[in-house]
Amino acid sequence: MVEKFMSVAIKEAEKALIKDEVPIGAVVVLDGKIIARAHNLMEKTQLATAHAEILAINKACKKLKSWRLDNAELFVTIEPCAMCAGAIVNARIKKVYFGAYEPKSGCAQSKYTVLSDSGLNHSTEFVGGVQQQICANMIKNYFKAKRNRKSLD
Repeated sequence: MVEKFMSVAIKEAEKALIKDEVPIGAVVVLDGKIIARAHNLMEKTQLATAHAEILAINKACKKLKSWRLDNAELFVTIEPCAMCAGAIVNARIKKVYFGAYEPKSGCAQSKYTVLSDSGLNHSTEFVGGVQQQICANMIKNYFKAKRNRKSLD
């Protein structure tokens, strides 16, 4: 099931890639069913908060008519940043599965440990490295292509 849901998150990331957005996708699952999915839309919306995780969490909250996502799981193609990790904890998401580790800004374990910080009102379990190579390559290739385009300008 983990691979299946991460594959859906990867498909969301591919949608972002087509729109020339940073290719990150997220899926919220409750009781074995997808209740929300999203991909980065920062360029389109010009909103700093339009990360895949935030958008997916917002959709799930609207669907459930509750800000508490107590038994939900989140599948995301990259380790969440500080903003997204904070939203995950605040939404009380039970578990996060992520693909690629993010050494510069990852807040599950790479840079900070927001998801499991015992000083917060909630902590979230997480599993990293799910379909890691696919997720990491998608991000690396996106930024490599961006740099190549800039050098041609």
